[in-house]
Amino acid sequence: MTPLRRVDCRIEQRVLVNVRVDPDVAARLVPAPFRPRLVDGAAVAGICLLWLDAIRPAGFPARTGLRSANAAHRIAVEWSDGPGPGHGVFILRHRHTDSTPTALAGGRLFPGVHERAHLSRTTGPDRLEVHLTDAADEVALAGPIVDRMPPGSVFPDVEAATAFFARDSLGWSAGYRAGTLEGVELVAERFELVPLGVEAMRSTFFSERFPPGSTRFDSALLMRPTPAHWHAHPPWRLPAPIPA
Repeated sequence: MTPLRRVDCRIEQRVLVNVRVDPDVAARLVPAPFRPRLVDGAAVAGICLLWLDAIRPAGFPARTGLRSANAAHRIAVEWSDGPGPGHGVFILRHRHTDSTPTALAGGRLFPGVHERAHLSRTTGPDRLEVHLTDAADEVALAGPIVDRMPPGSVFPDVEAATAFFARDSLGWSAGYRAGTLEGVELVAERFELVPLGVEAMRSTFFSERFPPGSTRFDSALLMRPTPAHWHAHPPWRLPAPIPA
C-alpha cells in the first residue's frame, strides 16, 4: 500500500508539559547532528498529550475520520546539517496511542512508530486532569486554566512560549529501520496556547530515568481546538546511532 503524505484532523485538545533539563544531560539523549535547543541556559523537554478527531487521509470528508489519543516524550532540538528547517523536536521514546489503527499505520503507512498506551482526561470549563500509562511509565497532571506563566518559567509570558512551540512543529522519531528517523510535521490552522496552573504533576520517565537534580518541572500549556494536518517528511538516515 502506498504511504500517505498528508493526514487531516482536528485537534480537540493538546497539552504541552514542559520540563527543564541540564544541557549536558540533554546532549547525551539526542543523536548527532541534533543539539538541544536552549532557553535561558536550559534544554526544554517534556510530554505532548494530544486528542484528535476527524483523522483521515487528505481529501476524505471529516465525517469518515477516526478519533485517537496520543502522547510523545520530546525534547526541543536544532541541527545544521540535514533536512527540514533546522529546528524541531526529537522524540525520546516511541510515540504512544490508544488507537489500534494509529498503532498499525505508524511507521508503515505514515511516519511515526506508535506503542499502545492508555490515556484519559477529565475536563471542565476551567480545569483539566490527564493521565497516561503504558508498559513502562506513567504521567499524571491536574490543574486549572490560568492567565499567566508560573514564576520561574524559562518563558516569561505565554507569547514567548507560543513563539517557541509554534516553531517546533516538525518531530523526528526512531523508525523500524535501525539508524533511521521518521519525520512528521504538525500544521495547525490556529496556534493558541493558554497556561495551566499545575497543582500536581508526575512523570516517571523524567523522575526515574534522569540523574537526580538534572530535571525540573517548568510549565504546562493547553492548546485550543483547531483544524490541522500532519505532513510526512522523507526518512532521515543518521550518521550516528540513536541513543536507546
